[in-house]
Amino acid sequence: MREKGVSTLKIAGTYIGTVVGAGFATGQEVLQFFTRFGIRGLTGIIITTVLFIFFGFIIMNLGNILHAKSHLEIIQYSGGKIIGSMIDLVITIFLFGTFSVMIAGNGALFEQQFNLPPSVGNVVMAVLTALTVLTGINGVINSISFVVPFLLSTVIITSIFSASKYPANIMTINEVTWGSGLFNNWFLAAILYVSYNSVISIAILGPLGNQAGSKKSIRNGAILGGLGLGLGSLMIYIALSGHIANIETLEVPMIHIAGTISPILQAIYSIVLIAEIYTTAVSSLYGFTARVIDIQKKPVKGRYIVAGATIVALISSGFGFSNLVKYLYPLVGYCGIIILSAIVFNIIRGKTTN
Repeated sequence: MREKGVSTLKIAGTYIGTVVGAGFATGQEVLQFFTRFGIRGLTGIIITTVLFIFFGFIIMNLGNILHAKSHLEIIQYSGGKIIGSMIDLVITIFLFGTFSVMIAGNGALFEQQFNLPPSVGNVVMAVLTALTVLTGINGVINSISFVVPFLLSTVIITSIFSASKYPANIMTINEVTWGSGLFNNWFLAAILYVSYNSVISIAILGPLGNQAGSKKSIRNGAILGGLGLGLGSLMIYIALSGHIANIETLEVPMIHIAGTISPILQAIYSIVLIAEIYTTAVSSLYGFTARVIDIQKKPVKGRYIVAGATIVALISSGFGFSNLVKYLYPLVGYCGIIILSAIVFNIIRGKTTN
């Protein structure tokens, strides 16, 4: 008998699509948080996979219990009034910041792959995202879950070809000294990676859990989603490891790697990457807007919020893609540890066993 509500596969696809985006699919996140730590980064990927499954289930289950419409219900429930309000502010700001990162990522891709000014890619992504968010949560879920299979397939194919053409012995890869100075330990990098991605995800996973048909579909969706994220990270890690000496200064290393294999594969990866940047931009802008105003009940005011946020994000994207990944993400990751700790604390207290 078919379950009512969002299916397991859509839950998994939306989870993956919410987490992965410009930083992930370009290779910047995996490069900064895992590959630069050598073999220890591989251990970090294993840890993050387990944590993604755990926190994905917990967040969606809370969303189901609390009938969440945004991240606010989950944050206030887990953190209380004072801490919850502080974390709510951080998440809201970070959602906006992530939207800016996605816009910047698309601009970097347009410049590296198509030799166009970054501003062209920025404007294209900003407009497409704003139009999608105006369709509401169902449009967001459908757009995200549709793109994910294409992204994972392209990442896996590119990584397999790269590993066969440029094999790397990951057991002998040394740690590199470049990267963000905000974290220089592989274990901390893994925790921060889960932390800031979970912060982004709450804005979508909360309402998604509310739309789910059952606890079973939430559990299975979290497992499939977490495994998908782990597999994608592993494949990118393997591909980057074979090019570690040549990708330090690249904004979009995975496009470079695809180009070393085939111009056709590079073109395909570019198209899929644009689609994936779009899905995370959509989830970020929707999460930000849903926190500020109920766009379904107040569509006119919602349009003004979407338009205003899009314009400001376009301006903010001028800071550059790799710089935003290096510094914005770790900073919010430190803040995100607080809310994840609060969620775990409430689990221990038995508050989420309803």
